[in-house]
Amino acid sequence: MRLVVKFGGTSVANGDRMSRAADSVAAAVEAGHEVAVVVSAMGPTTDYLLREMKFEASEADRAEIVSMGERTSVRMFKGALEARGIDAQFLEPGRPEWPIITDEYGEVDVAETRRRAQECAEQMAAGVVPVITGFLAEDHEGTITTLGRGGSDTTAVMLGNYMEADQVVIVTDVEGVMTGDPNVVEGARNVGEITVDELRNLSFRGAEVVAPSALTYKTGDLSVRVVHYQHEDLLTGGTSIEGEFENLIALHERELVCLTAAGRAIRNQPGILAKLSTALADEGINVETVSSGMDSISFYVDASRAEEAEALLHEEVVDDEALSSITLEEGIGVIRVTGGDLTSQRDAVKQVIDPLAEAHIYVNDVITSATSVSVFVPWEDREGALERIQDVF
Repeated sequence: MRLVVKFGGTSVANGDRMSRAADSVAAAVEAGHEVAVVVSAMGPTTDYLLREMKFEASEADRAEIVSMGERTSVRMFKGALEARGIDAQFLEPGRPEWPIITDEYGEVDVAETRRRAQECAEQMAAGVVPVITGFLAEDHEGTITTLGRGGSDTTAVMLGNYMEADQVVIVTDVEGVMTGDPNVVEGARNVGEITVDELRNLSFRGAEVVAPSALTYKTGDLSVRVVHYQHEDLLTGGTSIEGEFENLIALHERELVCLTAAGRAIRNQPGILAKLSTALADEGINVETVSSGMDSISFYVDASRAEEAEALLHEEVVDDEALSSITLEEGIGVIRVTGGDLTSQRDAVKQVIDPLAEAHIYVNDVITSATSVSVFVPWEDREGALERIQDVF
């Protein structure tokens, strides 16, 4: 099996943890597996360097300075492996074998990076363990660049993809993906398995497990697991991340209606959303999505349940002083654009909206998530809107 193992900063925060990490890699190599290692800076080294930079540094100088944490880690880890009889080499920007290359826009040069990653894989097949600095990259002129927040995760999954690895193992300070934050809730447990879409949404909303940017490089054939640094077997345990992102543009088959409850005090009334949603749920009415404003909450439901849903919400409006009125807008279609790299595109929403504006198609609503953009248009314009969005994506 070909493995790419990423050790986060807490996993190599001191000599003892570095030794534990090296032991786990040595065990995998001795079991006959090909292994590449991606290492973060030890503990809070990068944060310390940034904090102590009491001057206005150029982007190039800043990248050089913060790279020192990872540069130290790979040397330590390579030495620890050599001490265990494992043939290893450290790779950092500036070395001829360095794999991750960016272009003049700071984006990964996929063709060149893939070529170099394949060369690393050939070394792995020959029994060498490459120990690679996470987070860092290098442009074609040899200037150090970085992959942004969570860049070590991105390094690992990207290289796992381009090296045609069987598995990427993210070693960190949590027991994989948990049902909740164990520091906050009692009884949190490992979920065992989660999809990339689920995890990306959690990551963008604050879950610090795997950097969202890393997940865009995961393929369906590439297994990714998250394990705790105290779990010494790299081949078992933790949480398995399943699937891959698919770029889809889907037209919802059925007509929707929009039910909007208005009230000046809505934003100051805890439980209003739950109350209205429960009224619909109790009668088996599915809510496709919810949109909220300063003084309103809108529910999109199937047109076949429109009158029933309106009557139910009207009862809640009459009974609650915080609400003033309910309105029904009919004839709504929805197109959903889903893609793993949408959030990395700063103009993703603009790309969806602009062609509709140019075609004079009215947009009722736009609702976004970490991986999708949903646009609501008049029912009679849905097919024209779909065609224009497909032309872009």
